[in-house]
This record gives sequence, structure tokens and C-alpha cells, in this order.
Amino acid sequence: MKAIILFGHGARDTRWREPFDRLVQLWRAQHASTAVELAFLEMMEPSLSQAIATLSAQGATQIVVMPVFFGQGGHLRNDFPVLLEECRNQYPQVSLSATPAVGEDEAVLQAIVDFGARAL
Repeated sequence: MKAIILFGHGARDTRWREPFDRLVQLWRAQHASTAVELAFLEMMEPSLSQAIATLSAQGATQIVVMPVFFGQGGHLRNDFPVLLEECRNQYPQVSLSATPAVGEDEAVLQAIVDFGARAL
């Protein structure tokens, strides 16, 4: 079974996660056959390990982690690879892979340009 984790930074203000919750709702509405969970690097739960545990318990054997970051800053270059490797060791029965940061995708950048154009 394949699954996806939407991985964010996390914040102290709980309202910060509202767009992430909406992303999960959109995912479930459009891709109901593929399980999705949120995970956060810090300050919020679930952690990446907790999200993997949840999906693994649901039968996921292949999980793609999608960093919902605008770009590849220090957290994604330095902290994330270490965290992902720790999770691979913790869950050897699960194949874990990761995408680049969503903000590096041309379609995401174009959506931002389109948003700005609509604002004019």
C-alpha cells in the first residue's frame, strides 16, 4: 500500500497548521485510495516518526514524504536527511522516499504567479 506524508516545519501558533489541514482534506477528497498524514519537523505533532507509525499500522509499505517547504533551506539540506534515515532504520519494513520541496516545482511557482496576477 502506498501513502504520502505532507511534511511541514511546525510553529508555536496552532493556526499556522490550518492550510496543512486543508491540504489533507483536499488530498482525501481527490485521492481517497491513497492514505495521507501530516508530520512536522518541530513544535507540532505528529512527528515524522509518528506519522510513519500511523501509516504503517494502516498497512502502508511505501511512503513518500513531501516537504511542504518553499525551498531547500538548512532544515531540508541538513536536518531532514538525518531524520529520514533515522526513520528508515526505525521502520525497515517501510520503503521511505522524499520529494524535493514543493516550492521548487514549476507548477507551484506558477500557481503563486497566477495568485499574484489575480490580486491585481
